[in-house]
Amino acid sequence: MFKTFSHDRDKTTWKKSVRQIFFGGLFTKYIAGILLVILGFLIATFSLEWLEQLGMGLDRIYLYLPAIVSVCLTQIIIRISPSPRFWSRGLIVTILIGLTLRYLFWRSLSSLNLSNPIDGIFSISLFVLELLVIFSSVLQLYLMYHLKDRRREADYYSQQVINEEYCPYVDIFIPTYNEPIFILKRTIIGCKLLNYKHKEIYVLDDTGRAEVKQLAEELGCYYISRSHNTHAKAGNLNNALQQTNGELVVVFDADFVPTTNFLERTIGFFQNNKIALLQTPQSFYNADPISRNLGLEHILNPEEEVFYRQLQPMKDGVGSVICAGTSFVVRRSYLEEVGGFVTESISEDYFTGIRLSSQGYEVIYLSEKLSAGLAAESISEHIAQRLRWGRGTLQAFFIKENPLTIPNLTFKQRLAHLEGILHWFNGIPRCLFLMLPFLYSIFNIVFIQITSDEFIYIFLPCYITHLSVFRWLSFKTRSVIFSDIYSLISCFPTSYNSLKVIFNPFNTTFRVTIKGISRNYYVYNFKLALPLIICLIINLISLVVSLFRDPTTVIDFNIGTYWSLYNALIICVALLAFLDKPKPSIYDSFPLRKKIKILASNQVIYGKTLEISEEGATILVNSHNDIPAEFILQLGRLKIDSYLMEKSNNNHQDKKKLRIKFNQLTLQQHQEIIYLLYSHPQRWTSKELKLSPGELVSLRLAVTVLFNFLAILLIPKRRKQAKIMSN
Repeated sequence: MFKTFSHDRDKTTWKKSVRQIFFGGLFTKYIAGILLVILGFLIATFSLEWLEQLGMGLDRIYLYLPAIVSVCLTQIIIRISPSPRFWSRGLIVTILIGLTLRYLFWRSLSSLNLSNPIDGIFSISLFVLELLVIFSSVLQLYLMYHLKDRRREADYYSQQVINEEYCPYVDIFIPTYNEPIFILKRTIIGCKLLNYKHKEIYVLDDTGRAEVKQLAEELGCYYISRSHNTHAKAGNLNNALQQTNGELVVVFDADFVPTTNFLERTIGFFQNNKIALLQTPQSFYNADPISRNLGLEHILNPEEEVFYRQLQPMKDGVGSVICAGTSFVVRRSYLEEVGGFVTESISEDYFTGIRLSSQGYEVIYLSEKLSAGLAAESISEHIAQRLRWGRGTLQAFFIKENPLTIPNLTFKQRLAHLEGILHWFNGIPRCLFLMLPFLYSIFNIVFIQITSDEFIYIFLPCYITHLSVFRWLSFKTRSVIFSDIYSLISCFPTSYNSLKVIFNPFNTTFRVTIKGISRNYYVYNFKLALPLIICLIINLISLVVSLFRDPTTVIDFNIGTYWSLYNALIICVALLAFLDKPKPSIYDSFPLRKKIKILASNQVIYGKTLEISEEGATILVNSHNDIPAEFILQLGRLKIDSYLMEKSNNNHQDKKKLRIKFNQLTLQQHQEIIYLLYSHPQRWTSKELKLSPGELVSLRLAVTVLFNFLAILLIPKRRKQAKIMSN
């Protein structure tokens, strides 16, 4: 009845790969590459022999072979397959797992320092923490064998929806608690623009606001409220389930705007009676506060990009997709069969998906950006949001929907859920790793026995290989350095939160992320930064001490120096992310280039937009034109009454840059602006994914960020511009 698909879209056979290499014009290229590697090795060999003659102690060249071979092999694979494919990803993952097990074997048998009780306690403790991190990493590597891509399926099923061969009735739920009206209106308009006839839109207001009811009536959708807030969002959704009857239910958070083809690309999957829920990515139209505060919003990808491009397809491959609470479709009959949305945890979405899976239904993932929402707009809200996610996930240990114990899940499904649970404990070893160089340098606690030969022969191949393929495996969304910085920023709050949940899982009430804010000044979140400030001080102390100490008899490689230096660098960058930049407007602007006309006083002035938002635009026009205070802006077929806010000379002598503001938009005009900014098909998928910089470039960017901040502190003019308030 249903068409069979090969889910591994990127699957390439060995036969095809070899044919491509030998007969695709690439043979000479790769032979030349291999010869260059051999030549480089010979040069390195002679160089090392020369260094040995200088007394540098590098007399055993074979020690470098594992590092050279593993890096060269992985780089050859990456050059043949620039994007991870079935065969290349499998080879890389196998190499990484092998190197990790080799390192683990050495750590367990040769590197523990049990010479005295104090060193023994710290050495074993460090090893246990490493085991936690390594186990979590190996789980991820194992799951990479199972990536699934359903976009070809969506192409097939969507045609049946477009041709109206399959058209179930759909109820669209927009739960809201305290979101500003302008954000909610944006989402409702986006839902009204959806290309699908058989839909009804329901605004689920958990605060009973009169203005929300009025908005729903104005925009022609249904309004549902209740007299209490029991079970928060889950209770709100369950209350709406009892008052509606559509075959499928779609949920959008109050700040998420769908593209017009959302339903066309998703609901066709439900022709397969095994499917209970389909999740799509959470995409955000504004920069996350970390990249924005560091001034790298045009370089770094959002933090969620790694999860939705890498982790969710991995989980889909083993049937353990995480329902993310927004931008998903669920079959009503199956949802009602399992008792509705789970109310025992604040992560009702996650555990509802688990409950459906335990009944034998499929929870699947479509890796296609079909909606976009508003990311947290301050670093404090960003971290608070993650703490809520972590608290909800770890409540699994205390409810019957625990994915590790609930009946009928497969072993692979449990492993995938275990990986997600362990993620919230990874902050604990990260915090302690920041303090170990201090213990080594100041208190002479030797927590690992490692010689320079062992460092080169065992540690270096494992570390360099992981470093060289991390960006490739994550589809070039994140480098190791910035991944570490992101995790460092929240490691202390998440570690405390995880331990707190274990001892008291249900003592905190649900709090919605505050959105729609504006501010005209800098805010430094000193309270959140304090643990890292302390860590920076102790790492600088340990660095200074390590530089002037002699190697001990136990360890002839001064690991404390390098560890302290690295810690100090990334802590400094992480501390800068706690400085929230000004956000003058509640509206976000988008860099859209569109031709425009200014119509005023019997003249037509031509120009183009640089940025557009819901309240206005920045445009570029010829400098010889006199711009009136009020005029009509024509953007395509759209004509909007506008007025001039500010004008300035552009870098080009013959151009002026104008900042204009729209007068009161009509509903029709607002709909067209929403369509342009958020809702037209391919709005987010056509947006090129920023390729994360490599490790060396990431290091340069980190240093540049530090120097820019020092310039603000040391240059009076820039310091005056940056009015900083402490929060």
